[in-house]
Amino acid sequence: MRKTVRKLFLGKSSNGKQAEFDPIEKRIQNIRSIWNNDHQDDNGLEKIFRLLLSSSQLLFPGIYIKYFSRKKGIEYQDLATDFYILLKVTFPVLILVNQWQQYQWVVVLMTYLFLETIFYIPTLIFASDLFSRPRSYRRSMLLLFFNYLEIVFAYAVFYSCGDYLNKPFQNWFDAVYFSIITSSSIGYGDFHPVATIGKFLVSTQALLFLFFIILFLNFFSTKVKSKGYFDHENNESL
Repeated sequence: MRKTVRKLFLGKSSNGKQAEFDPIEKRIQNIRSIWNNDHQDDNGLEKIFRLLLSSSQLLFPGIYIKYFSRKKGIEYQDLATDFYILLKVTFPVLILVNQWQQYQWVVVLMTYLFLETIFYIPTLIFASDLFSRPRSYRRSMLLLFFNYLEIVFAYAVFYSCGDYLNKPFQNWFDAVYFSIITSSSIGYGDFHPVATIGKFLVSTQALLFLFFIILFLNFFSTKVKSKGYFDHENNESL
């Protein structure tokens, strides 16, 4: 049983082999690389934007979780990252179900974790000059989906923090429902923003959705190479 669970969560053992790079040191080197224009001849707003994105990761816990977990092996680093992302997805749901949004520090903590996700994804695309490709683009796509769920649930919490809409939510799932239809730009009209904060939240969520679909998902999906049973079958028939 223990071997089965270990195989399920850890996959092929690396025998304690650590990740090739220290994530903190690699991030610092990446900032230096952008500053010195080692890989891209950028300047002005582009360079400032890339420096801010790359530096922002040092302000959040994700990179430090990778740093400490890498000492046990590559698979443990991946597993720790997976659990951390799932925790970030679950946290807003717990806030909604238990009505913890009345506690300001809880909302502040959720917003802090939410900002990590908002900054991390564009960092991978625009400001990762020295970082090698991920071991699995399929895993990256899956984690990106969980990042999207985190954003949807986080916005649901934001919507439930005040009287920003035309009528109050009847239960916690109403907030999730409104967040989902807002992110997908459906808008049935049963809920709509009336306060300025509500309109701001709806506008930013719609923009984030466009970024995910047009930019991020397109970027990662083009990296995924499909190879499976039918490819193997075709190769044998040639």
